[in-house]
Amino acid sequence: MQKQTITTKPIRSLEDALERCQILGMRVSRQRRFILELLWQANEHLAAREIYDRLNQQGKEIGHTSVYQNLEALSSQGIIECIERCDGRLYGNISDSHSHINCVDTNQILDVHVELPEDLIRKIEEETGVQITDYSINFFGYRNPQEG
Repeated sequence: MQKQTITTKPIRSLEDALERCQILGMRVSRQRRFILELLWQANEHLAAREIYDRLNQQGKEIGHTSVYQNLEALSSQGIIECIERCDGRLYGNISDSHSHINCVDTNQILDVHVELPEDLIRKIEEETGVQITDYSINFFGYRNPQEG
């Protein structure tokens, strides 16, 4: 019997996220589907409260507890991303390795895929003695630069 590898295929769509739930044996409840659909439609990082509010505004009734429990289950299984911030957790739809641009003036977090040059990675490995297997970079900047 072949062992199935589920961590190799990145989740790049709502369909991929739903498929990963099924592969992991997670029940795809109505509430869980609502949350995944919202994260893929919004395409931004949202707090649990924002997710709760938006779903209820859309007429998709879901309780606070259900939102938090489903977000925890989905993020702990690597189906969605959870970012810890000083003002709370934010959830996003990209769960594979990527970097972030933190927009200081709008407080948004944008997802970007950055690939460092191989020689830079090797140089860092030589300097630290650590073999790099993955990385994520946080950039900070202003969408509307202040004029001096």
